[in-house]
Amino acid sequence: MTLLRPIAITLFTFLLSLPTFSQDDTEDKLSLNEGSLDNQFEYVIQRSNNYQDYKVVKKTWLYALKAHTLDSLKAVQKDLSETQINVEQQAGEIASLKSNLNETQNTLDLTNKEKDSMQFLGLQLSKQTYNTFIWSVIGGLLVFLLFFIYKFRNSNSVTKEAKRMLAEIEEEFEEHRQTALKREQKVRRQLQDEINKQKASV
Repeated sequence: MTLLRPIAITLFTFLLSLPTFSQDDTEDKLSLNEGSLDNQFEYVIQRSNNYQDYKVVKKTWLYALKAHTLDSLKAVQKDLSETQINVEQQAGEIASLKSNLNETQNTLDLTNKEKDSMQFLGLQLSKQTYNTFIWSVIGGLLVFLLFFIYKFRNSNSVTKEAKRMLAEIEEEFEEHRQTALKREQKVRRQLQDEINKQKASV
């Protein structure tokens, strides 16, 4: 029991001193000339002396902190300027790319339009209109061809009929001529016979 009491007191003292060691550790890591601005401000706040509700800060620390803050602001402004220049350059490149894209799109549209159209008699016609026109012309020519074939056949049959009728008329005329010739010869013979009779009676 007497042995445990000194061990417990030692352990309790060690535990109480731990936060102090860790606080000293963090204070050791803070610096006025190194690290982020937040660490530098923390250094000034922790290392400053207390006077009632106020902190008493060394002027040299404030000047150093001011100089570091201004340097950081200059670096930020420099980065901001460089970023702004980069943004402007990229905006110019984007505008140029958009312009090139528009030109490419226009060229593509024109190429597609030319691909889908044909030049006919000085007119730019779409393939569908051109095909419709050509097939209409072919259809019209076919109709005319069929009409002329019909007319030719009709005329041919009329011509054949006219030739047949002409041949019949010529045949009838020839028969009539032969009949008339025979009649004329008969009448001449009769007339000659009468003349001969008259001569004989005289």
